[in-house]
Amino acid sequence: MVADLAGEFGAELVRAIRAGLAQGASPGHGPRGPSKLTWYAFATEYARAHWPGRAAKTRDEVSDALTAIILAMCWDIPGKPKEQLLRRALRHWAFVVPGPGHQEMPAEDRLVLQWVGKASRPLVDLHDPNLARDVLESLRRKLDGGEAAMETMRHKRKVLVHALHYAVEWGELGSHPLQKIRWRVPKPAVAADPRVVANPYQARDLLRAVSYVGSYRRARGRRLVGFFAGMYYAGLRPEEAVAVALPDCRLPRTGWGRLIVHRTLPQAGKRWTDTGQYHDERGLKNRPPGETRVVPLPPQLVALWREHVTTFGTADDGRLFFSERGGIISYTTYHRVWHETRDLALPPALTNTPLAKRPYDLRHSALSTWLCAGADPAEVAQRAGNSVEVLLSRHAKCLYDRQSINNQRIEGLLSDYDRPPEPAE
Repeated sequence: MVADLAGEFGAELVRAIRAGLAQGASPGHGPRGPSKLTWYAFATEYARAHWPGRAAKTRDEVSDALTAIILAMCWDIPGKPKEQLLRRALRHWAFVVPGPGHQEMPAEDRLVLQWVGKASRPLVDLHDPNLARDVLESLRRKLDGGEAAMETMRHKRKVLVHALHYAVEWGELGSHPLQKIRWRVPKPAVAADPRVVANPYQARDLLRAVSYVGSYRRARGRRLVGFFAGMYYAGLRPEEAVAVALPDCRLPRTGWGRLIVHRTLPQAGKRWTDTGQYHDERGLKNRPPGETRVVPLPPQLVALWREHVTTFGTADDGRLFFSERGGIISYTTYHRVWHETRDLALPPALTNTPLAKRPYDLRHSALSTWLCAGADPAEVAQRAGNSVEVLLSRHAKCLYDRQSINNQRIEGLLSDYDRPPEPAE
């Protein structure tokens, strides 16, 4: 109760200061008394405290959010660097715990962070509702001034809320400054766009066209046919397909095979991983460490993967899909190949549509195909690594042009009843 009252009195004091009714008051007293901590000093401590054990992509998202917030929490004092320099210094150094291969901070970035340290407003200033709302509104904006994606806003707001809870626990704030601020992120569309879902004919043409990307000798496309096929025929996520290794596969000469999925290799960047590599080795998404998932492989995929191993072999660690030098396939590499593939496989009328625009859309197509085939949703969810609720709300979409097939069936049934009944004998 005392802590909550302190937070409320802090906001009142801020308003009093603005009106000239108080001098030198410090709002937002925590249990240890008036806090003099700046937002920048607090944010760097928060980032370091929440670094160990976190996924590399989570660290990246936290840094991105804290950078956006600090830019809204700085006074406009002389010597302000350009925003591009500010963002670079904050993203690359302020909220990063140095790992293997990290170089020494450049002098220019060190000067930028010194300015941030001087310009940063006190943490307790967030008890001013006007400032708190300004900070929240800053989460809506991209670098170019446009509106950020709803998912991006949601992630940034989540970091801010969690950081302020930490400040309360740490004794720097008496209460959470955002409790009385009515500000919400618009809810994103949960369901996948049905326009992105390819039917089996289109998926087959797309997978066939992948092999024609790049020269035959360099095999830029041929190396990735099985990679994309794993996303379509087995419903794998890209970070799961990248990590597929031969010891985890059963690839018989005929019939169905099997894959045991137990690790992912999401790409995050050297700065965010403990190893200093571009990819972070993690377990299954939203699953406890060590959990596995068994995915049946249809004969079409088994044949493609057997042919791939025969042609290219495996990487040193058994991975099926790797670069010419044996490295992990990068996000940029497979996206470029897929972009060229669509131009080769799709008719001009469809190349400018969302149909299979991203490699991930192959997974949407896979799950929609399984559901349209009448497969048990519980089994489909298990294979995909989703809950049944997520599956039905996000992936239960009709295949491209599936309506035409159903329309033909309905029209045929109605036409049968349009004919006069045959006379009874």
